[in-house]
Amino acid sequence: MDKIVFHHAPMSRSNIVHWMLEELGVPYELHAMSLQRGDHKQPDYLAINPMGKVPAITHQGVTITEAAAICAYLADEFPAAKLSVPIGDPRRGAYLKWLFFGPSCLEQAIIDRLNDRPQIPPSSSSYGTYDAVMETLAQALAKGPYLLGQHFTAADVVIGSGIQWGTMMNALPERAEFGGYIERVSARPAAQRSFIMNQELYAQLYPKAG
Repeated sequence: MDKIVFHHAPMSRSNIVHWMLEELGVPYELHAMSLQRGDHKQPDYLAINPMGKVPAITHQGVTITEAAAICAYLADEFPAAKLSVPIGDPRRGAYLKWLFFGPSCLEQAIIDRLNDRPQIPPSSSSYGTYDAVMETLAQALAKGPYLLGQHFTAADVVIGSGIQWGTMMNALPERAEFGGYIERVSARPAAQRSFIMNQELYAQLYPKAG
């Protein structure tokens, strides 16, 4: 099995993929980068991702970027971890919906709220309205414990990361559905390992920030 090469900057979007890799429990080679130093804008990394964004992985000679896409790829590539829903299972549609709801709806709504952007007409927005995003997500989480009931999947890694970040930034409403969900996903051993490892890595890369 080819080892996964993971290009990662701690305390960024690539934390999502780091958590996912810890959930998989497969070997990976971590290439740590400092955004402050501009490592992600150097020619060697731009050859991997011309966007100069993290995360990125290389596996079996193929490079994959975009956190949700990486999570979807890894979940399918390593089915033993049971973080995907296989083709043919009727739940796969909901699984894919939540995987892409994270970057296309939840993240965009949070960013607009953080930057005090005026609400554009819902018909022109990529996510509709902030309130609609929050209500849709809260209703799904109320059925719990995870997005697909008892089955924790890569979609929970993506959405869980988004809710954790939005809550930390005070960009999400205080709702019991969100608070309970954060407690459940944060209690997972892989999430806890990832959190500790990223804090340590961040302190190494940004000593003054620590």
